[in-house]
Amino acid sequence: MSDNFKVQVASEIGRLTGVVMHEPGQEVANMTPETAERALYSDILNLEVARQEYAQLRGVLQRRARVFTVRGLLGDILGNDRVRSGLVRRVCDAEGVPQLADDLLAQAPDDLARLLIEGVPLTRDNLSRFLSPDRYSLPPLHNFFFTRDAAVAIGDSVLIAAMASPVRGREARIMEAVFDHHPRLGAPTFNPVRLAGPGPGLTIEGGDVLVVAPDILVVGIGARTTPRAVDYLIDRFRGEGGTRHILVQELPKTPESFIHLDMVFTLLDRHLCLVYEPVVMQTHHFDVVHIHVEGGRVVSITEEGTLPAGLAKLGLELEPVYCGGRDDRWLQEREQWHSGANVFALGPGQVIGYGRNAHTLEDLARAGFAVVPAGDVIDGTVDLDTVGRCIVTIDGSELARGGGGCRCMTLPVGRQPPG
Repeated sequence: MSDNFKVQVASEIGRLTGVVMHEPGQEVANMTPETAERALYSDILNLEVARQEYAQLRGVLQRRARVFTVRGLLGDILGNDRVRSGLVRRVCDAEGVPQLADDLLAQAPDDLARLLIEGVPLTRDNLSRFLSPDRYSLPPLHNFFFTRDAAVAIGDSVLIAAMASPVRGREARIMEAVFDHHPRLGAPTFNPVRLAGPGPGLTIEGGDVLVVAPDILVVGIGARTTPRAVDYLIDRFRGEGGTRHILVQELPKTPESFIHLDMVFTLLDRHLCLVYEPVVMQTHHFDVVHIHVEGGRVVSITEEGTLPAGLAKLGLELEPVYCGGRDDRWLQEREQWHSGANVFALGPGQVIGYGRNAHTLEDLARAGFAVVPAGDVIDGTVDLDTVGRCIVTIDGSELARGGGGCRCMTLPVGRQPPG
């Protein structure tokens, strides 16, 4: 396998060839109830159990694709003095601790990568810091194992997220540095914060962006992604020329389980999608808007009844499979809360998700998906190349409590055309 990897993602379901992940580490163990709330968690996680579950996800992905780790990629680029200095000073300035930069720059690349992710303990060398309730000058990145949010590969370029919460800004800065400077995984990046200026009200996160086809993007707007971010994408696509369709799905602002589009809508196969029915399938309950950009101008902006109906007009007929099953609203709500709709495609008709969502699995089985435990894929009992349509299940007792699923924990950087 060549050391170089070409970033290319033009669909949600094409056979996976490369993915970026970050295993939960000491930054997760260092959460307290107070810092968990600040870091957007509703509870603190058991790191040992979370790692066991995460190992199932990674083990399956390694059977299908090249797996890159954030820690490894970051350590690689920090060996370049210019890159190290630029990233460290940007991080320290953005987080109000410019005095830390020189000490951090003196660290070896791997140690510096660890500190940027796990946090820099507070040195209590004056009275203010001695009395401070904080334990860190640079807080740990508790959310970084949700690698999806900080960047999105769109074609052969990478959109760098403008994170909705400042506590996650360092994640985006790290991913921008990786894609800008890694010698074997580099790709052109575009960043609404650095190119357009942050401005008021411009935020966008990767969980809200689905690359459906080379010319079709689906974007959720709600708690984490705003209309101004969609305006930014429109302006960019106008500048590129060609044809682009952006379908925008409005999301509820609460509860927290609706933070991203992929918590209510993901793609399963060429003509199948997984939906949380109360949000996605109720006509005009939440707005859906189709924006057609062609030849450097906006041709039309129209309202659609539902997201699947809008995609059907573009030639993509999708039959829904239902998160939580079809009949009981309470079961739908329970399983949506635990990321039942948040699955990640290994290839057309092959996805990975949590095994705890029994009613979602039943509806997938009715649609012809074999339910395959992750261990059977990892040990070779089941061959993904011969099993056909399936959902591979990992344990989700702990990871799901972090507020995301398998799509949230994966940043695909390579997919084959779905055919």
